Amino acid sequence: MKLVTINNITGTIRLLSGLHIGAGREEIEIGGLDQPIIKHPINGAPYIPGSSLKGKLRSLLETYYFVDRPSTRKFVVNDGQACACNEPDCPSCKIFGSSGNEKSEYVGPTRIIVRDALMSEHFDRQFREGKLNTEVKYENTINRVTGTAQHPRPLERVPAGVEFDFNISFKQFENDENDLIDYIYKGLKLVELDALGGNSSRGSGHVTFEKVKCNENAIDLNSMDLQ
Repeated sequence: MKLVTINNITGTIRLLSGLHIGAGREEIEIGGLDQPIIKHPINGAPYIPGSSLKGKLRSLLETYYFVDRPSTRKFVVNDGQACACNEPDCPSCKIFGSSGNEKSEYVGPTRIIVRDALMSEHFDRQFREGKLNTEVKYENTINRVTGTAQHPRPLERVPAGVEFDFNISFKQFENDENDLIDYIYKGLKLVELDALGGNSSRGSGHVTFEKVKCNENAIDLNSMDLQ
């Protein structure tokens, strides 16, 4: 299988609402956050893991575009897991990788690499200078009988307005469909319509992708036909 080219997709993720991508923790100190966000281990700055964006892209694309494939339906709808049909013409397995646990036709190597999205230069500088902090949002459950809030939970988020630089590499191999990469643009548009990160049903994770380019050529996500 001959590698033809590697496309470089870049752009900016701008937060329209607070973003929560959890770090998880085994112990919670008294008065501490029970839902902290993930942060860079060296400088402590928030970032968006490539795995979070890649996973969201795959999930939305599979359920929106690939769910009507008979072999895919078994995994996406019934089990809620990523497609692992490994069929040579499956767009999901081609783009995101196939399972090594099933005997199947060879679909080739994973086409996509999604790198961690770090804060853009302006916001990174503000963070290092102490001018930008994360926010804490308190969430409650509502007693259905009394209608009162109870059990407040502190949720850490990156505040709205902050921007992150993203970078996606997309390999094209000989005999690949020329429009295979278009699924990535459509996936980004679907993320805009859905959300990124956790607690999305309660307002977190509304994002927009700006200044999107592929090999320095501008890409207009608003022109993407999602049909």
